Amino acid sequence: MYGMLYESVQHYIQKEYGVEMWKKICQIVDCKHNSFKTHQIYPDKMMPDFAAALSACSGESFDFCMNFFGKCFVRFFTNFGYDKMIRSTGRYFCDFLQSIDNIHLQMRFTYPKMKSPSMQLTNMDDNGAVILYRSGRTGMSKYLIGQMTEVAKEFYGLDMTAYVLESQNDICGGTAGPIKLSEGPMTVIVKYRLDFDNRDYMAKRVNVVAHPSQLKMPSVDLNVFLELFPFTIVLNHDMKITLAGEKIIETWILHNPGVNPKSFIGSHILELFKCRRPKDTKIDWETIHQMRTVLFEFELIRTGHNRAAYDAALNFDYDTLDDASLNEAQTMALASAQEFSVEHAKDDEAAAAVAAATKDEIDPATGQRRPSVGLRSILLKGQMFYIKDVDSLIFLCSPLIENLDELHGIGLYLNDLNPHGLSRELVMAGWQHCSKLEILFEKEEQRSDELEKSLELADSWKRQGDDLLYSMIPRPIAERMRKSEEHVCQSFEEVSVIFIEVLNVYDSGSNNIQDAMQAVTTLNKVFSALDEEIISPFVYKVETVGMVYMAVSGAPDVNPLHAEHACDLSLRVMKKVKAHALPGVAIRVGINSGPVVAGVVGQKVPRYCLFGDTVNTASRMESSSDPWKIQLSNYTATKVRKVGYKLELRGFVKVKGKGEMETFWLLEGPE
Repeated sequence: MYGMLYESVQHYIQKEYGVEMWKKICQIVDCKHNSFKTHQIYPDKMMPDFAAALSACSGESFDFCMNFFGKCFVRFFTNFGYDKMIRSTGRYFCDFLQSIDNIHLQMRFTYPKMKSPSMQLTNMDDNGAVILYRSGRTGMSKYLIGQMTEVAKEFYGLDMTAYVLESQNDICGGTAGPIKLSEGPMTVIVKYRLDFDNRDYMAKRVNVVAHPSQLKMPSVDLNVFLELFPFTIVLNHDMKITLAGEKIIETWILHNPGVNPKSFIGSHILELFKCRRPKDTKIDWETIHQMRTVLFEFELIRTGHNRAAYDAALNFDYDTLDDASLNEAQTMALASAQEFSVEHAKDDEAAAAVAAATKDEIDPATGQRRPSVGLRSILLKGQMFYIKDVDSLIFLCSPLIENLDELHGIGLYLNDLNPHGLSRELVMAGWQHCSKLEILFEKEEQRSDELEKSLELADSWKRQGDDLLYSMIPRPIAERMRKSEEHVCQSFEEVSVIFIEVLNVYDSGSNNIQDAMQAVTTLNKVFSALDEEIISPFVYKVETVGMVYMAVSGAPDVNPLHAEHACDLSLRVMKKVKAHALPGVAIRVGINSGPVVAGVVGQKVPRYCLFGDTVNTASRMESSSDPWKIQLSNYTATKVRKVGYKLELRGFVKVKGKGEMETFWLLEGPE
């Protein structure tokens, strides 16, 4: 099914039941689509699955949900302007019922892969009508009732009630198809009774007495009629061909070389043609006689091009045919057949080539029929009319041709088409339209390529922006800020704060620009070396201020081994900076553990900051430390000594705001 049907379901479930209900339904049916594209095809089984899920969540019956989906589609397609097409089909609801197949037929140009059902109006009375529904999909019969009810109400102001009279192969819902007791696809057939006020239609359209002037009109000679409409077929009560137009016979002979041309007349229509539309319609007098407004499509059956067929065509004695039994159109068609045989008799090589091509018509690898290398089968489209004077049905049709390539593909020319039916203009317009479309497609492809490059560039910029943002603010907090959530401070029971200061980098009393540039270069090397040792989520870099580098372990990701990871970072940093052997440059480190409060501060260049006495004490541990030394507070030292870190007692150090504090030097990690 095309995405527009599922768009309607999504839109009205969210509108009637809420967004959370739609999310719950998608979770039940395992639907991964956040939205549906109008012209994209999706699995058919999703529709009954959505209905079953909605039924389970809302408590409504499955039939009610399918009926609701049908109504939703009618409401939804008005956004695309299709309501105007429905309103223009006729003045009465029965006009719409008779035109449903024709509407689907026209819609295939917009939706070329649409597998539309076939609907036939079989009976009408003052109180309603009976329609016959045929489809290859199961579980959609109640969906159709919803559509019909909504169309009758919205477009014709009728209160309609529909119910099923008979059904075959129809399954209520789920993803299973009909049980196949024989080979080939099964067809769902449902007969509906539609109850509505149909008195106006019956009075003005059906029970109408012909005007006296029409009763006095003389009959028309069928030979004249066939000359005017060369693609016409006349059928008797047995659905056998009694007369036919010149072009249809000529085309049949062209597509079936070697077959007796006289056998066309008198054959059953299904022996020579395959009914493509309406789908699975019974081809008999009573059924076709009732389908006055339905457009039929018949495909010419081809016997195939092979050597035996060509030999039969070459050896056929056309002179033995009784010309008196043929009308003028058939005689002209036989003349064309004779020209055809003479033309191919002079070209044995062409016949042999076609025969060789058809010899291997079935692909042994796949078992499927290979694409035809010769003429394409012709498709005839038109209406069936009953002519009372001759008591016959007339299939007034014309070839279904979209462009010049297709015209040549079925072996016809422009002068073969009916000039009064605008067929030639439509073919030429289709060819010119295709040329314009090709130009537009080329431009759209260029735009698509440019758009893809722009999207790739935008993705690259987004990744760079994300990397920059996550280097400034922790990722979970940044995601919350993107969603415009309130900035909430977090409190951590215990973390370890690390301060690292770079010494002897720059003489503050110097005014030499070269010294300043050298100081910046040296500081960048040291801080870059420290950044390389940050291993997230064990340690998070908070900020750098002047010559001081600040990091924390245990925030924003809670880490019970925060003290150990802080000490490990400090030991790695000492080794790495010493390995750089920067002249005169040294570092000192201070670590303290305890509770802190953390949060993002500022609108412009926001920063993730830590607050609390633990931070102040860690800063004092660093400022009172010695070059190439790591000083720990008593609390941090107690935690890491238990797991094997080697420490050395420094003694009591005077700390601003704290007085005397016992501190330790960190020497090595555990063995």
